[in-house]
Amino acid sequence: MSRARTRYARSVAATMTGEPGSRRTRPGLIHSLLDRFGHLVHELSRFATVGGIAFIVDFALFNLLTSVQDVEQVTAKTISTVVAATVAFLGNRFWTWRHRRGANPAREYVLFFIFNAVGLGITVAVLAISRYGLGQIWPEVFQTPLADNIASYLIGTGLATLFRFWSYRRFVFVPAGTPTAPEAKRDRNRA
Repeated sequence: MSRARTRYARSVAATMTGEPGSRRTRPGLIHSLLDRFGHLVHELSRFATVGGIAFIVDFALFNLLTSVQDVEQVTAKTISTVVAATVAFLGNRFWTWRHRRGANPAREYVLFFIFNAVGLGITVAVLAISRYGLGQIWPEVFQTPLADNIASYLIGTGLATLFRFWSYRRFVFVPAGTPTAPEAKRDRNRA
């Protein structure tokens, strides 16, 4: 492969993966930032929209299960998160990262739910620490519906959302033909 073609292939791969310096930028700070990170802002806004819808599903189902159905809080959170994760997978697969659809949807599905399980663990851990850890010290503060919602939805979901965006973008919704990390390292060593 010629040197020019190799340089072009690296440029295309960098553009597809969102690496900095993947395209020429226009003069000026604002234009430069938009040229460099515009695709990421676009993905992030779609991810946030899908996440907002999944959040509403999660929030409504959690409160329905705990208030109306009298289901224990951690069990209710697990159920509501699994349902919301299914909504999020569909939204992210077919809207947020539709341009990055890989050749293997089964792989995406499995990885999505593995990383979502880690996100669920983060959220449930924060809720459990609040309710059963701090709740043993100050039950009138930490064993209330308000404290459960703050721990679960503000703190837990916030931390889990940061983890999910990074992991989905990095490992789940990668463009077809993007080399895996070991393949990319091998290519770099050859050049």
